Amino acid sequence: MKLLRWPLRLTVLGFFGGCWLFAGIYLYLSPNLPDVETLRDVRLQTPMRVYTRDGDLIGQFGEQKRNPLTYDQIPQQFVQALLAAEDDGFFSHGGIDFGGLLRAVSELVLTGQKGSGGSTLTMQVARNYFLTLDRTFMRKFNEILLAIEIERRLSKEEIFELYVNRVFLGHRSYGFEAASQVYYGKGIGELSLAQHAMLAGIPKSPSRNNPISGPEAGKDRRNWILRRMLTLGYIDQAAYDKAVPMPVVATQHGARITLEAQYAAEMARRQMVERYGMSAYNEGYSVYTTLDGDLQQVASAAVVDGLITYDSRHGYRGPEKQLLESELAPDAPLPLQDWLATLTDTPVIAGLEPAVVTVIDDTGISVLLSNSKQARVEWEDGLRQARPYISEDRMGSAPAVPADVVALGDLIRVKLTDEGTWRFAQVPDAQAALVSLNPNNGAIVSLVGGIGFEKSKFNRATQAQRQPGSNLKPFLYSAALDAGFTAASIINDAPIVMQDRSLEGVWRPENDSGKFFGPTRLRWALTKSRNLVSIRLLQQLGIRRFINYADQLGFDTEDFAPDLSLALGTHAMNPLEIAGAYAILANGGYRVEPFLIERIDNLAGEEVFQARPPTVCQDCDDNSTNTGGGDSGEELSMEEILSAQEDALPAPERVMDERVNFIVNSILQDVIKEGTGRRALVLKRDDLSGKTGTTNGPMDAWFSGYNPDVVTTTWVGFDNYTPLGRREFGGTAALPIWINYMREALAGLPENPRKLPPGISYVRIDPETGLLATSDQRNAIFEYFRNENLPAEGEGDGAGPKGTDELIQEIF
Repeated sequence: MKLLRWPLRLTVLGFFGGCWLFAGIYLYLSPNLPDVETLRDVRLQTPMRVYTRDGDLIGQFGEQKRNPLTYDQIPQQFVQALLAAEDDGFFSHGGIDFGGLLRAVSELVLTGQKGSGGSTLTMQVARNYFLTLDRTFMRKFNEILLAIEIERRLSKEEIFELYVNRVFLGHRSYGFEAASQVYYGKGIGELSLAQHAMLAGIPKSPSRNNPISGPEAGKDRRNWILRRMLTLGYIDQAAYDKAVPMPVVATQHGARITLEAQYAAEMARRQMVERYGMSAYNEGYSVYTTLDGDLQQVASAAVVDGLITYDSRHGYRGPEKQLLESELAPDAPLPLQDWLATLTDTPVIAGLEPAVVTVIDDTGISVLLSNSKQARVEWEDGLRQARPYISEDRMGSAPAVPADVVALGDLIRVKLTDEGTWRFAQVPDAQAALVSLNPNNGAIVSLVGGIGFEKSKFNRATQAQRQPGSNLKPFLYSAALDAGFTAASIINDAPIVMQDRSLEGVWRPENDSGKFFGPTRLRWALTKSRNLVSIRLLQQLGIRRFINYADQLGFDTEDFAPDLSLALGTHAMNPLEIAGAYAILANGGYRVEPFLIERIDNLAGEEVFQARPPTVCQDCDDNSTNTGGGDSGEELSMEEILSAQEDALPAPERVMDERVNFIVNSILQDVIKEGTGRRALVLKRDDLSGKTGTTNGPMDAWFSGYNPDVVTTTWVGFDNYTPLGRREFGGTAALPIWINYMREALAGLPENPRKLPPGISYVRIDPETGLLATSDQRNAIFEYFRNENLPAEGEGDGAGPKGTDELIQEIF
């Protein structure tokens, strides 16, 4: 008995000593422990997602992919797989598995190496949310104490939720729902038993056990978990036998982008960072833009088709690369694996796939695609038309055989047609942009910043500063009408030679045609885009007066050069600025600011921002808020009126006289009916207005046009400011893109003719003089005038102008 007394005493003393030691450590560490209550309010780092107004995902931004789940959303089968893998006693212990801890300590003492571990799910939550990953005894004690405290404060389901949503699972995914999307492209509720077990095995070694980086190690871990599930009674033998042979099939999935609008998505990202700082990336914001998903797709296709059509007029520039370093021996095999590696690293741009030429014969070529498959391109499918490029103005002779176009090992582009055949192609060097707005509030309906974000992330819709050329002329003519000129004012279209230091000496501007047409009415001068008339008009109006008027419209005039070249649109602007200015012409004279973000929701789905843009009310008198009783004739109470005023969107500022706006719009309708925009007649609408623009070179081609419902600007040019070709103009390069887009943008919309505003008269004039016509003059035409700017009485038939009411009856 005496021999047993000392071991017993030592055991008791050791027990109490351990308790005292544990208590001491607790008293030492507990004041510095973080507050467990903060777990209830923890904000998981969830990426920002950007959508169209229809709900199509166009972008996801954030360093970590995370999709939080509630416990009720977690499949029970996956819960069991995770318990089998990490902590099958989770729902029964108090946060600490003492048996597991003792086993881990004994393995460490006996082998000198870390063995099976002893951390429960609760301890892992404590570590993931509060502690570092340093492997120290002090950190382990903190982990144990925090686990005990977490178990006191939170339910088992809450703790399980926290673990499932926080743990790192490789490939920048945090949480099992995010990992499910990354590895399998679908939610965790859609996975099989084998896939659940595969995911449950990743936390032990995220880089080694995930199904992409370590499929074999991941499979071994998966099958071990399946055996544990069978042993624990979570699954039966049949389920086990079915799951174990399943192959490991996983590929990395990015954000599930449902619509390509990367330029607009990047704009939204920038604006969110400006608004919220770096927290924009991880607070889980949902950003709803003003983009129309269907029209955005139309806009992208119109830009791509327009550039490919332009490119086809200028010849084939040759392969992007030549992958054969030297000629092969006749029987030598092609280095297909090396070529596949190059193809994999070469992005698809605008649907044009990279391909390497592997066979050339008399009827066509065979090419290797990035998916390892071979494709056939026949002679008639683009090869025969591939005349060699010499310059933007010249092409070489047409090829006679495919070998005249390509060589073995050429890296080229091919496009799959709607008929399922492959067509020879090349990525255009030229670039383009398209911006489409709702003119009544400035909402960006569509935006394309180039042929492809994969080729260049530079957004030409917002970042390219290009000369608008004649696209700016409608605003010069608006300023002139506002100053008292009329659409019938006569200005001489004649040569100008000026000494101007700001324009580098002698300046001899010309019309595009190189001809001069003598005395010309302003309406006809703008319709035909006569440069010399515009210069003389600016000269008579006064440069400072025009700059002040442009500033009133909203142009940034700080850098406007105070010289006559302004009449030809020499001040560089971006397409979004031009579209915003044309919105003034489209909406009747109100300034609206283009905007992209319609609404922002936080992670909880609560609205934290709603755009309230100044909005034109076309049915309101003086564009004021309509708070009357409507057609019912009922009187509204004061409370109802105040509520309506509070809900009403703010009114925009009128920056252009309504009558000036009407007259300029009527001239821009003539641009389409009989001027430089005649190609748009193919749309067969009478409510379209627009203006071409072409700069010296020509280096820039523009078309901006609208009806009262949609305003769209298109631009085409080279990033390096080289000429487009002497036969390229706004009407040939930019207008076809505008037409293809507006055909769909206006589909189903009824024609929306302008209402004649008060204070305008429609009188017969002599087209040669702009004065009132005589009663018997056969070549007389009608023209609109503001009442205070009518031609003098007595110079025509003396009948006087027609008033507004009489004019409406006669015309409409």
